[in-house]
Formats: sequence, structure tokens, C-alpha cells
Amino acid sequence: MAGVSLMCGDCGVLLRSVEEAQEHAELTSHSNFSESTEPVLNLVCSACSKPCRSKTESDLHTKRTGHTEFTDKTSETVKPISLEAPKVDAMAEDPIGATTGQTEEMIVPEVDKKLLEELESMGFSTARATRALHYSGNAGLESAVNWIVEHENDSDIDQMPLVPANTKVVASKPSLTPEELKAKQQELRERARKKKEEEEKRMEREREKERIRIGKELLEVKRIEEDNERKRLLALRKAEKEEERRAREKIKQKLEEDKAERRRKLGLPPEEPSAAKPSTVVEEKKSFLPVRPATKADQMRECLRSLKQNHKEDDARVKRAFQTLLTYVGNVARNPDEEKFRKIRLSNQTFQDRVGGLKGGIEFLEVCGFEKIDGGEFLFLPRDKVDIAVLNSAGSELDSAIKNPFFGVL
Repeated sequence: MAGVSLMCGDCGVLLRSVEEAQEHAELTSHSNFSESTEPVLNLVCSACSKPCRSKTESDLHTKRTGHTEFTDKTSETVKPISLEAPKVDAMAEDPIGATTGQTEEMIVPEVDKKLLEELESMGFSTARATRALHYSGNAGLESAVNWIVEHENDSDIDQMPLVPANTKVVASKPSLTPEELKAKQQELRERARKKKEEEEKRMEREREKERIRIGKELLEVKRIEEDNERKRLLALRKAEKEEERRAREKIKQKLEEDKAERRRKLGLPPEEPSAAKPSTVVEEKKSFLPVRPATKADQMRECLRSLKQNHKEDDARVKRAFQTLLTYVGNVARNPDEEKFRKIRLSNQTFQDRVGGLKGGIEFLEVCGFEKIDGGEFLFLPRDKVDIAVLNSAGSELDSAIKNPFFGVL
């Protein structure tokens, strides 16, 4: 298949003709070209009919104008490429070069000096200002600024343009009067300021969205951790109860075996199951059960149950006390190094109203590790006695008491 384009081996860009390849070589100093069967894209904007030769160029056009609809006319413009260099009438184009046989000299194009100074005073580099004036035809300050805005993402925007030495300079329009120049500069600065403010607001909105997203994720992670901890404590409590039940069954079975053995030794017949006295079995079971010390969780539960039963006529006050205790233990668990969360003044009126004045409140904190110091003026939890597991267990007990409306009723 005949080639339909030329590909630059240095940057990969596709070119339609030898003339375009020569222009590309002059601008970039690339010299490695090869024939390609891949056609050059011809995407035409449906809104303004601007042709775009690549997907990148169409994306830039969409970013600048908001136009998103393009028609692919590549198949209409594709044709076999001719590798013959174009014939140029040397006498007509460059009589001096034709007679001397010298290479045409490339120079920086002449532009309107006043407009160049005005653009430089606005903060644009000399190369960018020269390129803008040259490619906008020296049409005026606003045209040059508009060109810079439209081409600010071009890779060569800060490169000084070069043209043949015999290129005619397009006559520029009359420069602005000082008053008009001042007004135009103010207008352009205002436009640039508004654009910058809009961009900063957009970035701030994006940052705020990101902060909200991260905050939600952290809250969700914390909620999952709390749920997992609560489930772990419930599973542990269930396992303890199951272990106690199995221990009771073993003791009961051992008692029955011992009783049957005694009857056998005495020559008595085996006792009928229906003839057994439940009260005697209960008493024997109680006498043989080992005494298990109350756990921290049991002590906490008993303090909360006592608080609820002693003030059952005021459910709102009891609930507020539970919530206050949950805040105290939660603050210590999250900030164990902060002394202000581990020290409570007992004479504080708010503390007395919420917790201290209710029987069982101070006792609950003491089970959590708090101690009375300074003659009973403060409740203090030493740093070396902070037990996160105990505090988490206290939080679970309080959470269950708050959510269970029948807690302490039975």
C-alpha cells in the first residue's frame, strides 16, 4: 500500500506532504522522516469548522472553546503522498538567492515595537510577545493577548519565531493612545484577574470535595473498627457464658456420678430420675461451684444497673449520665497522653449534676481505673494505669445501656 503520510522518527508526528516535513524540520531541526501508511487525522469541529489534525489538538480545542462535536473527514482528504520535492521558481521567489546559489537566511520577524513593549510591560516574555504579534498579524494588543490565551499550551510558545529574511512585514494598525492603552491594560488585567480567581475557586472546591471525601472515609473506617470491636466483645462474652455453662454441666454430671456411686456402695437401688429432688441438687451444685471473681465488665454493668435502678423515675437524667460517662472514657481512650482528660474535679457543678450526684457514677469511673487524689478533690487516672481494653469495654457497656431501653429494669 502506498504511503499517505510522512512520520517524523524523532517525535512521531504525522505530516501530509514533503512541504510540511520541510517546515517541521526547519522549526524543530528533526531530520529523520519515513513514509507511513497511517493517514493524518482530519477532525472538523461541528460548531466552528476548525480542522484538528490529532486527538490532542481536538482535546485542546474542546478545552479552550467548549466544543465537543467533531466530524471525522480523514477519508475525504487522504491521498497518496508524493516524495518529490516541490519545484520552486527561484528567479520569481528569490532572485538574489537564485543568482548567488546561497541558502535563504532565517531571521526574527519585525513586529510593532510599541505593541511589543506594551506586552512586555504586562509580564509576557519577549519571545512569547513577538510570536503573538507575528502570528496575529500585528493586528493590535487585544488580538495578541487573545492569541497567547488560545496557544498558551503550545510547546513552542516561548521560542522566538523565525521567517525568511525577505518576508514582508504586515503593516500594523495604528497604536493606541495613552488613554486607550491604559484602559485596555486595565481591562486585560481585570480579565486575567477574574480568570485567576475563577481557577482558584475551582481548585478550592476540588480541595473541599477531597477533604469531605477523606473525612467520610475516615468516619467509615472508625465506624467499622468500632463495630468490629463491639462484635469481638460480644463474641468473647458469649464464649465465656458458654464455657460457664459447660463447666456447670460437668459439675452436675460429676455430682450425679458421685451420688450413684454412694448409693451403689450402700447397697441401695439406683435412684429414679423422677424421684430426684431439685432443691437438693441445686444446693449441692452451689456448694461445688468454684467462686469466680467478678470481671471488670461485670463490675461496670453492676454500677450502671445500680445507677439506673436508683434513679429510674428520671430516665432523661440517667441517659445523660450514661452519655457523659461515655464521653469521659472515650476522650481518655482516644487521647491517653492528655492529662486534662484523665483528671476530673469532683466539686465541678456540671460533673455533680450529670454524674457525681448519681449513685454508681463515680464507682463506674473507679472501676475504669480512676482514683481519688488530693484529699478526694479530684478523680485522676494515672498514665501508666490507662488500659485501652478496659476503656473500650466500658464504652461498649455504656453504649449497650444507652441503646437498650430495658437495661436495669429486670
